[in-house]
Amino acid sequence: MTNPSPPRDPEVQAYNLRVGLILFFVYSLLYVGFVLLNAIKPSIMETIVLAGLNLAIVYGFGLILAAIVMALLYGFLCRTESSVSASQSEVSDE
Repeated sequence: MTNPSPPRDPEVQAYNLRVGLILFFVYSLLYVGFVLLNAIKPSIMETIVLAGLNLAIVYGFGLILAAIVMALLYGFLCRTESSVSASQSEVSDE
């Protein structure tokens, strides 16, 4: 039989949720911009913007890069119960 997981800190879960939702909405805005630009003014996507590449290619790769950066940022910003308890013990030591 396995041991049940320890109870989770609601404060940590709320913080992680806020960070995740903020990053989700930022990425959603970037993606909606890409889709709307393609739907409303597709001719703009043919514009050469960087090293002979058109805006559609650059924007698409930008979206992929943004997703990777945001995933790394989320991993860096998210708290764990142990990090919160460690920071609280440092404050109480002072």
